[in-house]
Amino acid sequence: MTNYKQDSKMNHYHEEIMLAGFGGQGIMLAGKLLATAAMQQGFEVTYMPSYGPEVRGGTANCAVVIADSPIASPVPGPVDTAIIMNDASLRKFAPRLRPGGLLIINRSLIETDPGRDDVELLEVPADELAQELGSPKAANMVMLGAYLGRRAKMNVHAVASCLQDVLAQRYHKTIPLNTAALEHGAQVPAHA
Repeated sequence: MTNYKQDSKMNHYHEEIMLAGFGGQGIMLAGKLLATAAMQQGFEVTYMPSYGPEVRGGTANCAVVIADSPIASPVPGPVDTAIIMNDASLRKFAPRLRPGGLLIINRSLIETDPGRDDVELLEVPADELAQELGSPKAANMVMLGAYLGRRAKMNVHAVASCLQDVLAQRYHKTIPLNTAALEHGAQVPAHA
């Protein structure tokens, strides 16, 4: 099922993605990694993080727009994909997902029903999967991997190869773990 906007006559690709969770879940890192990888693959990209008091425990979010032609506005309207890490973010951002879009939720922390029967829903036990890999901090990469497993424009290896570009040098030791988390997430079955 193709959820992002693609004009088959002109073969244009344009996708608006919202990533949201609470501060400390690595939302900004996941968004920056996605944007960097898309840029490396030759796409037009915008990345808009939300800073301020939200990064200290409140709802943190960022928007990434990826297209194969110039992007008119970096601010997404209704988004094509929402990657949601917690309940507060689900309540705030699920309504911004367009009908037919892809909603990826972290079932480890979200117990409520998303309340959307007009979207493709992927439930990922991200915290448990990250813990199995050895670090609960990798839940963001599991979720990003789940997204990559549903979209064919970029593969996990292209994204993982950009980890060294977005992580500070002192965190390069986590690249194997983050790569494994991306790969693990991409293997989550559609009816997880």
